[in-house]
Amino acid sequence: MSQQPESVVHLDIRQDGVAVVRIDRPEAKNALNGAVREQLAEHFRAVARNPQVRAIVLTGGEKCFVAGADIREFAQASPIEMYLRHTELLWEAISRCPKPIIAAVNGFALGGGCELAMHCDIIVAGASARFGQPEVKLGLMPGAGGTQRLIRAVGKFQAMRIALTGCLVSAQQALAMGMLSEVVEDEQTITRALELAAEIAALPPLAVAQIKEVMLAGADLPLESALVLERKAFQLLFDSRDQKEGAQAFLEKRKAIFSGE
Repeated sequence: MSQQPESVVHLDIRQDGVAVVRIDRPEAKNALNGAVREQLAEHFRAVARNPQVRAIVLTGGEKCFVAGADIREFAQASPIEMYLRHTELLWEAISRCPKPIIAAVNGFALGGGCELAMHCDIIVAGASARFGQPEVKLGLMPGAGGTQRLIRAVGKFQAMRIALTGCLVSAQQALAMGMLSEVVEDEQTITRALELAAEIAALPPLAVAQIKEVMLAGADLPLESALVLERKAFQLLFDSRDQKEGAQAFLEKRKAIFSGE
């Protein structure tokens, strides 16, 4: 009988519609090894299908988000070995998740950890958090979206500085350059992320899903094409019960009750 892999990523689904995905590998500062990647993908596929989940918080806990990839797993790997791992399929489980994902970042978010945070839709960071893409110091480069997501988030000149030098960026610096959504005191990071997730989870999920889908898809389209995409999604939502409920509740000056239909 094969032994089940140790659980290094935990999933907790709360009654308010928020799922909490927590990486739990403190002895390695939550470094991304094969087990972490596989379990992250498994949990994100599950919450994507779960109608009870309306928003997701991804965290590494109160001390460290993810300090990077587990170097021991690829130090002597060949190009073909790296190719055959097809880790892009595991990352896609996160990037293609239709529900809003909020990263709660304390401590280090370096290399693959920084890339993991940038897979999310909102990033809340503790004041002492540090971000970076130090792969160049290993003779490598970011390989899970670090160059492409970073340059889209902060622009060419800051992205080049970060990727080419491998420097660490403080939470306040990252916020100033547009890499983060909010910076809070370290002890408030997860609490604030949960608050934001609960706020989003209380809103109509069809509208939330369309907003996320259109914003991400439209970002890489010419403006006119993106506006067409936005307009069609806007019109589509008029067929939802939640749209009618929201409008009626506004007119009746009461709190709307959204069903997700």
